[in-house]
Amino acid sequence: MSKPRFSWWAPVALISLVLNGALIYFFLIAGKTEQNAAAADARTAIILNEDERALVLAEMRGFLSAVQTMNTALATDDLAQVEKSARSVGRAAAQEVPPALMAKLPLQFKQLGMSTHQGFDQIAMDARDLGDRQHTQQQLGQLMNNCVACHATFQLKAIPAKM
Repeated sequence: MSKPRFSWWAPVALISLVLNGALIYFFLIAGKTEQNAAAADARTAIILNEDERALVLAEMRGFLSAVQTMNTALATDDLAQVEKSARSVGRAAAQEVPPALMAKLPLQFKQLGMSTHQGFDQIAMDARDLGDRQHTQQQLGQLMNNCVACHATFQLKAIPAKM
């Protein structure tokens, strides 16, 4: 007669799967947000500390500054300057975000941000390779839809530093 074997690894694997799923949800998808549907401003508030909020806002100002420089360069058909400005806010700039901050950002915000960085990289490559001012202007107009969508959907709320 064979002895029944208790398989200890199945419950451990199940617990591990559940815990990993929860971690993925909270750190990669949900972020740290709050919703106030009763308020006049029904955008999703992303809860950050003051330093994190300042970092995100600085990145957004970098996008805006690059767009302004690119618009000026496009008016004079200076695609080399367009490439330089677009590349300065491409994917390479996104790698400077601390992991603790990334965990607080909801997935949709991260997707919009990465799509924007990638869009700037594409503009830089096309400005260099195609040299077509009108094409670049159309790309920039489309990319600005990310900015509008993000600002229409989210707000950044800073929690005061603890004393």
